Amino acid sequence: MTVPVAVDGPTAVIGTGTLGRRIALVLATRGGEVRLFDTAAEQQAAGVAFVQAELPKLLENRPDGSPGHAVASRSLAEAVAAAWLVIEALPERLELKQQVFGELDQLAPDDAILATNSSSYPSSQIIDAVSRPQRVVNTHFYMPPVSNVVEIMSCGPTDQEVIDLLMEKLPAFGLVPFEVRQESVGFIYNRIWAAIKRESLAVVAEGVATPEEVDRIFQLSLGARYGPFRAMDIVGLDVVLDIEDHYAALRDGIPEGPRQLLREYLDQGRLGMKSGQGFYDDYGDPAQST
Repeated sequence: MTVPVAVDGPTAVIGTGTLGRRIALVLATRGGEVRLFDTAAEQQAAGVAFVQAELPKLLENRPDGSPGHAVASRSLAEAVAAAWLVIEALPERLELKQQVFGELDQLAPDDAILATNSSSYPSSQIIDAVSRPQRVVNTHFYMPPVSNVVEIMSCGPTDQEVIDLLMEKLPAFGLVPFEVRQESVGFIYNRIWAAIKRESLAVVAEGVATPEEVDRIFQLSLGARYGPFRAMDIVGLDVVLDIEDHYAALRDGIPEGPRQLLREYLDQGRLGMKSGQGFYDDYGDPAQST
C-alpha cells in the first residue's frame, strides 16, 4: 500500500442520506472539492444543497477553515476519480456494501483510502471482492458537525500507515478520531451506549418508569443534553431495532423485552423524529427534519 500523498485533493462520499451529507459537510471545511454520489437523484441533490446551505454557518465557528465546494457526480467512477479518500455511507445492507466496495476497488485510484461508515459491520466483512484490502478501513462517524467523533478501525489487513494518516489528517476537518485497537462490533462508544439503551428500554418495558422520566433522570444525573429515548427518536427506532437485532444475532443473552417494546412503537408507525412521532410526539412536520 502506498499512502496517498495528494491529501489535499478531492474527497468522495457515496450515499447522501442524513449521515452522508453531514460527512460531506465537514469534509468541505478545508477547501477543495467534495463529490457526492447517490443512485437516488433527488437525495443526491438534497445532499449537495445541504452542504451548500450549512457550510457558511459551520465556518463561522471555524476560523481556521476554508470553504470547499460540494458537487454532484453523475457516476461512481466520476465521484472517485483522483480522490484520496472515499467514504461509503450507504444503508446497512451487507451485500450492498460488499458489491460497492468491489466496484470502488476497481474504480478508485490505487492509493485511495476506501472507508466505510458502517455502524453495524466491521470492514473485514465487506472486503470479499476487494483486491487491495490494505487500504480499506472503518471510519465510523456519529452526527457531524454536532458530534465530531470518528472511530477508525482496521479491516484486519489495513496498512497501519493508513490509520496513522487518518489519525493525523482528520483533526484538520474539525474531527476527533479514536483508533479502535481490536475489531469490535459496535466500535467503542456504541457498545457502551447499546447497554444504556437496552437497559432504558427494559425499564420502560417493565413499567418501572416512562420514557420521559428515564430521560429526565439521565439528564439531571449526567448533565446530558437529552436522554436515551430522545436520542433513539433522533436516530430512528427502526435503525435502533436493526442494531439490536444485529447484536442479538452475534451475542448470547441479549434480552427480548427491549426489542419487543421497539416493535410495538414501530407497528404504530412511530419511527421517531423522521416520522413525526416516536417515544415523543413533539417533532412537528417530519419533512422539516434533516
